[in-house]
Amino acid sequence: MIKSVTVTNPKNESLVLELREPETPGLYIKSIDGLGPPKATINTTELASVDGGLFSSSRITERNIVITLGMMWSPTIEAARLRTYKYFPIKKEVRILVETDNRKAEAVGRVESHDPNIFSNQETTQISIICPDPFFYEVGNEETVFSGVAPVFEFPFSNESLDENLIEFGDIHLDTRAVLNYVGDVDTGIRITIHALDTVRNITLYNTQTFEQMAISTDKIRALTGRPFAAGDDIVLNTIRGQRFARLLRDGTYINIISAINKNADWFQLSNGDNIFTYTAAEGEKAVQVSFFYRNAYGGV
Repeated sequence: MIKSVTVTNPKNESLVLELREPETPGLYIKSIDGLGPPKATINTTELASVDGGLFSSSRITERNIVITLGMMWSPTIEAARLRTYKYFPIKKEVRILVETDNRKAEAVGRVESHDPNIFSNQETTQISIICPDPFFYEVGNEETVFSGVAPVFEFPFSNESLDENLIEFGDIHLDTRAVLNYVGDVDTGIRITIHALDTVRNITLYNTQTFEQMAISTDKIRALTGRPFAAGDDIVLNTIRGQRFARLLRDGTYINIISAINKNADWFQLSNGDNIFTYTAAEGEKAVQVSFFYRNAYGGV
């Protein structure tokens, strides 16, 4: 069941529309279309000697969310109507956050139209929002780190030796393999950060299930920047469709290193369930910390 819909305008001002308590904003939701999975376009090719057709390609169209709002005396009907103009500015980008019993997800779109029915006994308005990215995304990022510090400190404690350190506050563990349990229902990309603790050469990332790989030539990074990939540097990769990039973060400045990625690289996509990744390096494999960041993506709420 849908609990509330929150709209955030370009000024980061939010309007919360509670389905059970519409009195506070003076607006109530009469209906919302476009919250389910968007329509797919299936392209086929007809052949003279074959019955039916052959599948060619498919794509998901943009999402169109249509919200119909009713207006209440808050303190007047006109004040409520003007409030909709503030939070749904025409042609501007807005965020739509939908909270249900089991899910809290948002979509981003632009206001296509805003049509109030002013001359009516019960004034309403219909707002159309076009979302170029057709998916809803869970609020907040999921993070998977290949290596890190495992907490092992427990109370009470006592160091029984004067010559030997017996107490461990943490344990640094290195692992070149990680399992990402993705619970979204549509495939999505990842933001990957590779942090160097020392000089590292030529890193390759693998998806062990699909045999996909991305190879990063640090020799090309050295040719581009004049310095090797070394302590304090970060390589940041984004595999989200429409937002892909490869950058080096060094001394607070981002440098485009797309030419350092192998030409036949597979830009990883997560699919529902376990996704197993690993990495190797020609030199300095133990001096690398790899982190994956992603958001669960849904076809609908």
